[in-house]
Amino acid sequence: MKDSEVAQRGLVLLGCGKMGSAMLAGWLADGMPATSVWVIDPKPSVWLQAQGVHLNAELPADPAIVLVAVKPQMMGDALPSMRALGNGSTVFLSVAAGTSIATFSATLGAETPIIRAMPNTPAAIGKGITALIGNDRATDAHLDMADALLRAVGETVRLDSESQMDAVTGVSGSGPAYVFHMIEALAAAGEAEGLAPDLSMKLAKATVAGAGALAMAADETPAQLRVNVTSPNGTTQAGLEVLMDDAKGLKKIMKETVKAAADRSRELARD
Repeated sequence: MKDSEVAQRGLVLLGCGKMGSAMLAGWLADGMPATSVWVIDPKPSVWLQAQGVHLNAELPADPAIVLVAVKPQMMGDALPSMRALGNGSTVFLSVAAGTSIATFSATLGAETPIIRAMPNTPAAIGKGITALIGNDRATDAHLDMADALLRAVGETVRLDSESQMDAVTGVSGSGPAYVFHMIEALAAAGEAEGLAPDLSMKLAKATVAGAGALAMAADETPAQLRVNVTSPNGTTQAGLEVLMDDAKGLKKIMKETVKAAADRSRELARD
C-alpha cells in the first residue's frame, strides 16, 4: 500500500474508536505511511496518539478517501464538517451502521462518490468480513481502493444493491453476537452435564473456533462437514435430532433472529 493513491493523496479517518483503530492498525502494518493519514477524533486514545498520524490537524485539500467511522448518533455533527470535500474526487467510505447513501449525498452533494460498508467485530483481529456497495458516482477503481483498505481487517464482498445491507446487518454485522451466545449456551449445557465451568467454557470456545476454521478451510460445504462427523445412531445424531427439529430447532430460531435484526436495521434507517 506504500505507493497507492491513498498513500500519495492522503486518507482521512473520521472517528477512531474500536473499528477505526482496528483498520488503522491494519493499514500501518501493511505499510501505509503514518504521515499519509489524518485522524479526526475528539477523544484520541493513548495508542492513537503514539502512531505518528496527523491528529486533529488541518486536512489535505484533496484526500483520496475519507473513511467515516463515527457512531451513528454522532453522524449529524461530524459529517457536515466534511462538506467542503464533497462533489469532488474524494471518495467517502462509511462503516457507520444505519446511515444510508442518500443521507451522505444530501449532506455532501450528489456528485460525491460514496461507498457504504458493513464490517463486523472480528475485524479487530483481522478476521472480519465487510460487505460494500457504492453509489453511481463510485467507479470500479473507487471500489477497488475501498476493497484494499477493508481487506486490512478481513475479507470483503460486494453487494448488488443497498437494500441488501439490512440482511447483511442481520447475518454478519450482528452475527458475531449470536455466535458468542452459542458459546455461552454450549458451555452452560456442558456444566449441566457435570463439567466444571472453566473446563466447559474452554471446550465450547475451542469447539466453535475450530469448527469455524474448518468450515472456512474445507472444500466441502458445511452440510457435508456435518454429515462427515455424524455416525448413524451415534451421539452426534442424537444431538442433531434436537438441534435440527423443524418446529423448534436452530434453523427456525436463526431465521427469526436474522429477520428481527434486519427489520430493526430497516427501522433505524427510517428514523
